[in-house]
Amino acid sequence: MEPPDTYIIRGGIEGQKRLEVLSRVLWPTTSRLLTEAGLAPGMTCLDLGCGGGDVTVRLASIVGPQGQVTGVDMDETILDLARRDATRLGLANVQFQQLNVQDWSDESRYDCVYARFLLSHLANPLGLLRRMLRAVRPGGVAVVEDIDAGGHFCYPPCAGFDAFVRLYRTAAVRRGVDADIGPKLHGMLFDAGWRDLQLNVIQPTFTSGEGKRMALLTLSNIADSILAGELATEVELQSIMDDLTRFTDDPRTLISLPRIFQLWARRE
Repeated sequence: MEPPDTYIIRGGIEGQKRLEVLSRVLWPTTSRLLTEAGLAPGMTCLDLGCGGGDVTVRLASIVGPQGQVTGVDMDETILDLARRDATRLGLANVQFQQLNVQDWSDESRYDCVYARFLLSHLANPLGLLRRMLRAVRPGGVAVVEDIDAGGHFCYPPCAGFDAFVRLYRTAAVRRGVDADIGPKLHGMLFDAGWRDLQLNVIQPTFTSGEGKRMALLTLSNIADSILAGELATEVELQSIMDDLTRFTDDPRTLISLPRIFQLWARRE
């Protein structure tokens, strides 16, 4: 099954390549978050919107053979890749399931339910947040990470970068989702019943390497949405990509990721 219409980033194998880079770039900060949230050996975990399962297999390594991790996603193509990776790594405590997270519901089943960069692609994130909390056992933890795309920055100013951020946010609005959901999450989680909320705000910023190329890689992977929504012509989009490429390749410049909000809470 293909990703839902609200998802503006390309799926399939090309989308998985981007997710692999993103996972490598973000694992240091996600690892610290999961440690703070109390992830431990023996836990049963759910990774919602797991993509290619990069975080899922890391969770499986942390919880160990006495634990269990399930990754769920809409995109069957990248789930197949995730299954192959888990087999290659010899992880017997991880499984992957294709489903629409908007149709998912469990009750008091997991010690940890986790979702990264999922809520900003959903038309009804509040409903999922309620179900995440219900799916956690008493004493268990629910964890989310998501973006504030408007907080994305570079230095010095770059017209191509500014155009990328504008196009990403506009494409999200056209699909009925919120690429600037990050600052709103604390209030949304409270409304969904989460209590004793913990919050981190991070913004990895790069002068070189894979992290610096994430903006360019993401722009390439939202090109279909931009063109389908007639937000730019092919010529305009290519000009934006060329400008952002020149800027990214300049060792004197820096580019951040979107501002990332990390929140977690335990179920009473």
